[in-house]
Amino acid sequence: MAYPAIEAPYGLKPVKLLSGVPFVGVTRHYSIASGYDTSIFYGDAVKIIADGTIERETADAAMAYIGVFLGCTYTSPALKYKLFSQYYPADTAATDIEAFIGDGTDILFKVAVTSGTTVIGEMTKAAIGANATMRDATGSAFTGNSACSIDDAFATTNTLPLRVVGVVEETKNAAGNYTEAYVKWNAGHQFNNTTGV
Repeated sequence: MAYPAIEAPYGLKPVKLLSGVPFVGVTRHYSIASGYDTSIFYGDAVKIIADGTIERETADAAMAYIGVFLGCTYTSPALKYKLFSQYYPADTAATDIEAFIGDGTDILFKVAVTSGTTVIGEMTKAAIGANATMRDATGSAFTGNSACSIDDAFATTNTLPLRVVGVVEETKNAAGNYTEAYVKWNAGHQFNNTTGV
Protein backbone atom coordinates (compact mmCIF):
# COMPACT_ATOMS: atom_id res chain seq x y z
CA MET A 1 0.00 0.00 0.00
CA ALA A 2 1.14 3.51 -0.75
CA TYR A 3 2.49 5.67 2.04
CA PRO A 4 0.92 7.52 3.70
CA ALA A 5 -2.35 5.59 3.70
CA ILE A 6 -5.30 7.98 3.59
CA GLU A 7 -7.88 6.77 6.08
CA ALA A 8 -10.47 9.48 5.52
CA PRO A 9 -10.95 12.91 3.91
CA TYR A 10 -9.48 15.87 5.82
CA GLY A 11 -10.59 18.97 3.90
CA LEU A 12 -8.35 21.44 2.09
CA LYS A 13 -4.82 21.64 3.49
CA PRO A 14 -2.80 24.66 2.25
CA VAL A 15 0.72 23.58 1.24
CA LYS A 16 2.18 26.14 -1.16
CA LEU A 17 1.41 28.86 -3.65
CA LEU A 18 0.92 28.32 -7.37
CA SER A 19 4.40 29.79 -7.95
CA GLY A 20 5.91 26.97 -5.86
CA VAL A 21 6.67 29.11 -2.80
CA PRO A 22 5.71 27.27 0.44
CA PHE A 23 2.54 28.38 2.22
CA VAL A 24 3.80 30.00 5.44
CA GLY A 25 0.50 30.31 7.28
CA VAL A 26 -0.49 33.79 6.13
CA THR A 27 -4.14 34.33 7.02
CA ARG A 28 -6.63 37.15 7.20
CA HIS A 29 -8.99 37.53 10.16
CA TYR A 30 -12.75 37.54 9.57
CA SER A 31 -15.59 37.67 12.10
CA ILE A 32 -18.15 34.94 12.67
CA ALA A 33 -21.54 36.16 13.92
CA SER A 34 -22.38 35.32 17.51
CA GLY A 35 -24.66 32.28 17.60
CA TYR A 36 -23.95 31.25 13.97
CA ASP A 37 -25.65 27.86 13.80
CA THR A 38 -23.22 25.76 11.72
CA SER A 39 -19.90 24.27 12.85
CA ILE A 40 -16.89 25.16 10.71
CA PHE A 41 -13.94 22.75 10.69
CA TYR A 42 -10.25 23.19 9.87
CA GLY A 43 -10.04 22.76 6.09
CA ASP A 44 -13.65 23.73 5.29
CA ALA A 45 -14.35 26.30 2.59
CA VAL A 46 -15.99 29.52 3.81
CA LYS A 47 -17.76 32.46 2.17
CA ILE A 48 -18.23 36.08 3.13
CA ILE A 49 -21.82 37.30 3.43
CA ALA A 50 -23.41 40.75 3.13
CA ASP A 51 -22.78 41.79 6.77
CA GLY A 52 -19.03 41.12 6.39
CA THR A 53 -18.97 37.95 8.51
CA ILE A 54 -18.05 34.51 7.19
CA GLU A 55 -20.06 31.31 7.07
CA ARG A 56 -19.27 27.74 6.08
CA GLU A 57 -19.76 27.23 2.34
CA THR A 58 -21.48 24.03 1.30
CA ALA A 59 -18.99 22.04 -0.76
CA ASP A 60 -20.57 21.41 -4.16
CA ALA A 61 -20.26 22.32 -7.83
CA ALA A 62 -21.52 25.90 -7.39
CA MET A 63 -19.53 27.24 -4.48
CA ALA A 64 -18.90 30.95 -3.78
CA TYR A 65 -15.93 31.05 -1.42
CA ILE A 66 -13.49 33.48 0.13
CA GLY A 67 -11.00 30.87 1.38
CA VAL A 68 -10.37 28.00 3.75
CA PHE A 69 -10.96 27.97 7.52
CA LEU A 70 -7.76 27.50 9.55
CA GLY A 71 -9.04 27.84 13.12
CA CYS A 72 -10.54 30.57 15.27
CA THR A 73 -10.46 32.35 18.60
CA TYR A 74 -13.29 33.49 20.88
CA THR A 75 -14.16 34.06 24.52
CA SER A 76 -15.81 30.89 25.77
CA PRO A 77 -19.30 31.60 27.12
CA ALA A 78 -18.86 28.73 29.60
CA LEU A 79 -15.24 29.22 30.69
CA LYS A 80 -15.16 33.04 30.41
CA TYR A 81 -11.68 33.21 28.87
CA LYS A 82 -10.28 33.36 25.34
CA LEU A 83 -9.86 30.05 23.51
CA PHE A 84 -7.95 29.18 20.36
CA SER A 85 -9.80 26.41 18.57
CA GLN A 86 -9.22 24.09 15.62
CA TYR A 87 -12.91 24.48 14.74
CA TYR A 88 -15.87 26.75 15.39
CA PRO A 89 -18.61 24.95 17.38
CA ALA A 90 -22.13 25.75 16.12
CA ASP A 91 -24.22 28.22 18.15
CA THR A 92 -21.28 29.70 20.08
CA ALA A 93 -22.55 32.86 21.77
CA ALA A 94 -19.61 35.27 21.79
CA THR A 95 -19.14 38.75 20.36
CA ASP A 96 -15.41 38.36 19.61
CA ILE A 97 -15.31 35.29 17.35
CA GLU A 98 -12.45 35.70 14.90
CA ALA A 99 -11.70 33.15 12.18
CA PHE A 100 -8.29 32.65 10.55
CA ILE A 101 -8.85 32.29 6.80
CA GLY A 102 -6.37 31.34 4.07
CA ASP A 103 -7.95 33.57 1.43
CA GLY A 104 -5.23 33.90 -1.20
CA THR A 105 -6.44 33.22 -4.73
CA ASP A 106 -3.19 31.39 -5.60
CA ILE A 107 -2.96 28.91 -2.70
CA LEU A 108 -2.45 25.23 -3.60
CA PHE A 109 -4.21 22.73 -1.35
CA LYS A 110 -3.62 19.05 -0.73
CA VAL A 111 -6.91 17.15 -0.67
CA ALA A 112 -8.13 13.55 -0.59
CA VAL A 113 -9.88 12.08 -3.63
CA THR A 114 -13.13 10.25 -2.91
CA SER A 115 -15.43 8.01 -4.86
CA GLY A 116 -19.00 7.63 -3.69
CA THR A 117 -19.75 9.27 -0.35
CA THR A 118 -16.56 9.05 1.73
CA VAL A 119 -14.71 6.10 0.19
CA ILE A 120 -11.14 7.01 -0.71
CA GLY A 121 -10.92 7.01 -4.50
CA GLU A 122 -8.10 7.03 -7.00
CA MET A 123 -6.98 9.28 -9.81
CA THR A 124 -4.39 9.20 -12.56
CA LYS A 125 -2.14 11.96 -13.86
CA ALA A 126 -4.61 12.37 -16.72
CA ALA A 127 -6.76 14.41 -14.28
CA ILE A 128 -4.12 17.16 -14.04
CA GLY A 129 -5.60 20.30 -15.60
CA ALA A 130 -9.19 19.12 -15.12
CA ASN A 131 -11.73 20.75 -12.82
CA ALA A 132 -13.22 19.12 -9.74
CA THR A 133 -16.22 19.31 -7.46
CA MET A 134 -15.82 19.35 -3.69
CA ARG A 135 -17.70 16.65 -1.81
CA ASP A 136 -19.39 17.94 1.35
CA ALA A 137 -19.18 16.17 4.70
CA THR A 138 -19.39 17.19 8.35
CA GLY A 139 -16.05 17.37 10.14
CA SER A 140 -15.00 15.88 13.48
CA ALA A 141 -15.60 17.71 16.76
CA PHE A 142 -12.94 15.40 18.24
CA THR A 143 -10.09 16.42 15.90
CA GLY A 144 -11.58 19.70 14.70
CA ASN A 145 -10.76 18.72 11.10
CA SER A 146 -12.92 18.93 8.00
CA ALA A 147 -14.15 15.82 6.20
CA CYS A 148 -14.51 17.40 2.76
CA SER A 149 -12.75 15.99 -0.31
CA ILE A 150 -12.84 16.18 -4.10
CA ASP A 151 -14.95 13.93 -6.24
CA ASP A 152 -13.09 11.58 -8.59
CA ALA A 153 -15.39 12.51 -11.48
CA PHE A 154 -13.13 15.16 -13.07
CA ALA A 155 -14.52 17.39 -15.81
CA THR A 156 -13.83 20.38 -18.04
CA THR A 157 -16.89 22.30 -16.77
CA ASN A 158 -15.71 25.89 -16.27
CA THR A 159 -17.92 26.56 -13.24
CA LEU A 160 -16.44 23.86 -11.00
CA PRO A 161 -14.69 25.34 -7.93
CA LEU A 162 -11.30 23.58 -8.07
CA ARG A 163 -8.59 22.95 -10.67
CA VAL A 164 -6.34 19.89 -10.34
CA VAL A 165 -2.71 21.05 -10.50
CA GLY A 166 -0.89 17.84 -9.58
CA VAL A 167 -0.89 14.50 -7.79
CA VAL A 168 0.67 13.71 -4.41
CA GLU A 169 3.40 11.32 -5.53
CA GLU A 170 3.72 9.65 -2.11
CA THR A 171 0.21 8.23 -2.48
CA LYS A 172 0.96 6.29 -5.66
CA ASN A 173 -0.24 2.70 -5.33
CA ALA A 174 0.67 -0.55 -7.09
CA ALA A 175 -1.77 0.22 -9.92
CA GLY A 176 -0.05 3.56 -10.55
CA ASN A 177 -2.97 5.63 -9.23
CA TYR A 178 -3.05 8.34 -6.55
CA THR A 179 -5.37 9.04 -3.61
CA GLU A 180 -4.49 12.71 -3.06
CA ALA A 181 -4.24 15.72 -5.36
CA TYR A 182 -3.00 19.29 -5.35
CA VAL A 183 -5.75 21.75 -6.30
CA LYS A 184 -6.25 25.51 -6.56
CA TRP A 185 -9.34 27.70 -6.50
CA ASN A 186 -10.95 27.91 -9.91
CA ALA A 187 -14.28 29.56 -10.70
CA GLY A 188 -16.19 31.35 -7.93
CA HIS A 189 -13.57 32.92 -5.65
CA GLN A 190 -15.21 35.99 -4.11
CA PHE A 191 -12.10 38.18 -4.62
CA ASN A 192 -12.49 37.58 -8.37
CA ASN A 193 -16.22 38.27 -8.39
CA THR A 194 -16.63 41.69 -10.01
CA THR A 195 -20.20 42.04 -8.73
CA GLY A 196 -19.21 42.07 -5.05
CA VAL A 197 -21.06 40.58 -2.12
